[in-house]
Amino acid sequence: MDPEKYEKFLKLRPLNVRLAFPGSRCALVSGRDVCAQAMERNAIVMAANVRNPLSALGVLKAARKCDSFVLLELAKSENGYTGVHFSNLPQTALMYSSMLGDGVVYALHMDHYAVKSAEDRDEAISTIPWAISRGWTSVAIDASHNPDYENLTYTRDIAMYIPSYVGLETEVGEIKGAGVLTTMEEAEYYVGGLNSWGIFPDYLAISNGSKHGTYDTSRGEVEGIDLDRTGEIAGEISKYGCVIAQHGISGTPLDKVGMFKDFGIRKGNVGTLWQNLVFGLEVDPDSGNAVIENGSYVKRPDKGVPVELWEDIVAWADSKGYGRASGDYKRANIQFHHRIMALPDEYRNRIVDETESWALRFFEAFNSTGSGSAVVDMIVERADWNSTPEMRIIASRGRYTADAAPDADDPSHSTEEDHSD
Repeated sequence: MDPEKYEKFLKLRPLNVRLAFPGSRCALVSGRDVCAQAMERNAIVMAANVRNPLSALGVLKAARKCDSFVLLELAKSENGYTGVHFSNLPQTALMYSSMLGDGVVYALHMDHYAVKSAEDRDEAISTIPWAISRGWTSVAIDASHNPDYENLTYTRDIAMYIPSYVGLETEVGEIKGAGVLTTMEEAEYYVGGLNSWGIFPDYLAISNGSKHGTYDTSRGEVEGIDLDRTGEIAGEISKYGCVIAQHGISGTPLDKVGMFKDFGIRKGNVGTLWQNLVFGLEVDPDSGNAVIENGSYVKRPDKGVPVELWEDIVAWADSKGYGRASGDYKRANIQFHHRIMALPDEYRNRIVDETESWALRFFEAFNSTGSGSAVVDMIVERADWNSTPEMRIIASRGRYTADAAPDADDPSHSTEEDHSD
């Protein structure tokens, strides 16, 4: 990257970044600028849910190697069961950026900020601005657990407390797996309703057949992302300047991942894969899906944490009543965080190296090679730090009332399970 151009860029980073990290030289940018370049380049930004700092390092190393933009993200729920938090990931990423010589272009994304009630809304109105002041540059408001009108109004209320230069993702339709699909009517009602209030999301996450976690092929579970429905919704919301965020990519074959950009997807969440690599599980070489045999994960002795530590993780999970092929193994992240981070370099390095290798494969599939420099070029050419998009209200509020909600005649909405990470 041209040194003179990079100096100009450093002065044009988001205002919250410069205030949070005075004197830093990291290429931490707004999620809005990353989205704009993804749209311009027909690419997808990989959003990596990093439940362990070593995952963040491996992803950033890969992004630097192929000059790709990337989002480092953490869901609200992950903030509670991992050693990575909203309070420490900005500093961790800054440290790794410095270790790599800076120049890797990334955004920090608060993923799946779940809102299931008015109390959750009020808490979000307090916490999200606090996190932005610490350097977070993108936010996903997830009120999809609620009926359509409450989803719309909760999202609207919180978004009004988020600066317009910060990236914004919203969600309609909970991510529950194959066959559970957001409808065109729901998507238009939701994004159109937000537009009528002057809220302009970059991304819309939908329910299109994906799930979070591992597909247990031994029980007949298969990846079921419906790209046709995704493309239809992408076309419907494009008039609002909004594109699709794809959740639950871990376990999806990379050849299918490579097709996503042709169906309006501009953000792709990858999370469980990185956890699999930290634990050193056997994974499918084409998808990263954890292999399950006889109802259990399969540990590779030459990958991830040492076998002795994995055996302690399994014993702990058994003591909690967690199945040996259960998504509840994610809760081991915080329980064993310090032991993983204290491992000898042999183990830490192999986790970072395999993470880097997989991330490079995703960057290639997402067509994002070279996108990092493109973001810097765009910002320098704009000559303004403020990434607020030039949008306009085209929808009328009168069309997006409670009575007009797609589920107005069917108020039932399950909140028993948490599908937010």
